[in-house]
Amino acid sequence: MIHFPAQRRDPLSALSLRLAAALGLVLASVAVVWFDRSGYRDANNEGELSLLDCFYYVVVSLSTTGYGDITPVSESARLVNVLYITPARVIFLIILVGTTLEVLTEQYRTGRRLSRWRRSVKDHVIICGYGTKGRSAVSALLENGFEKHRIVVVERSGAALRQATSAGLVAIEGSATRSATLNEAHVRTAKAVIIATDSDDASVLVALTVRQLTAGQVRIIAAAREAENAPLLRQSGAHHVIVSSATAGRLLGLSTSAPPLIDVVEDLLTPGQGMALAMRSAERHEVGRSPRELDTLVIALVRRGKVVTLADKAGAMIETGDMLVHVRDDRPTSAPVP
Repeated sequence: MIHFPAQRRDPLSALSLRLAAALGLVLASVAVVWFDRSGYRDANNEGELSLLDCFYYVVVSLSTTGYGDITPVSESARLVNVLYITPARVIFLIILVGTTLEVLTEQYRTGRRLSRWRRSVKDHVIICGYGTKGRSAVSALLENGFEKHRIVVVERSGAALRQATSAGLVAIEGSATRSATLNEAHVRTAKAVIIATDSDDASVLVALTVRQLTAGQVRIIAAAREAENAPLLRQSGAHHVIVSSATAGRLLGLSTSAPPLIDVVEDLLTPGQGMALAMRSAERHEVGRSPRELDTLVIALVRRGKVVTLADKAGAMIETGDMLVHVRDDRPTSAPVP
C-alpha cells in the first residue's frame, strides 16, 4: 500500500465532525420545538408533545420524511418552522450530502495522485527502513539538494510510515525483502537503493532482491551493524557498505586519544556548522594542475568510480572527468566571516 504525504484531514475525522454537527443540529431543533411544544398538535393525541414526540417530529422534518401526524398549529410554531426548521432541514441535508462527497472526492483525489506518481517516478532514491539510519539518510539527501518527491520510503512499521508521510515523503507499506513491495516502489527506474534495516540478515535479503530485480543496474548502499557481514552484503549486490558499529567504535576511540578530531568530524557531518564534505566535477582550467594548487581544499579525487588520495602518485594531477572531493564552507550566509 502506498501512503502519500498528508495534505488535509483524513476522511474519518471529517466524517466525525459532520456527524457531530448533524447531532448538534438535531438537539438544538428539539430544544426549540420543546420550548414551544404547546403550539403543535399530534393527530393521535390532543395533549402537549412529549420529549419523544419532539425528537420524532424533528427527525422526520429534518430528514424531509414528513408524515404529517404532528403539525404546527399556533402562529409561533409556524413562524419557528419558517425561520428555523426549514433552514435547519437544508443545513442537515448539506451535512449528509457533503459527507458523501467528501469521502468520494478524497478517494478520487488519492487515485489521481497515485496514477500521476506512478507515471512520473524515476531516478528516485528508495530508503528501505525509516529508523534512525533511514531518517539520517533522508536528511543528508535533502541537505544536498535532493528533491523530497524523489525519495520513497519502504517500511513495515505503522508508526514509521506516519513519520515519513508527516515529513512529506511517499511511503510504501511492506517488507523490502519482497519483490512485490520493491516493484511497487518502481525499483527498476530508481537511481539508488539505501538499505537501512535494523538487522544485517534483512539487509542481505533486501540487497539480493534488489540485485535480482534490477540486474545490478541500480546502485545499492547498505548499512551493516557488524563488520563481518560487510563482505556478505557486497557479495549480495551492495556497491557500498557502511559498518555502523565499527565507525561508531572508531569515533569513540578517537574521542579518547584525539578529542579535537571528533569536533572536526562532527563539524563535517553536521549541516550548517562550518565545514561540509562536497563533490564536484573538475573544471577545464583545473585539468593538468595539482589538486593542492587549487583555492578549493581538495582532499581526494574520484576517477572512473574509484577514490584516489592525494598521497598516491595518480592523485598528483587532475585528469579530465575527475570528481573533486573537497571541504566547503557550510556556514549560514548570515554568519559573519572572521
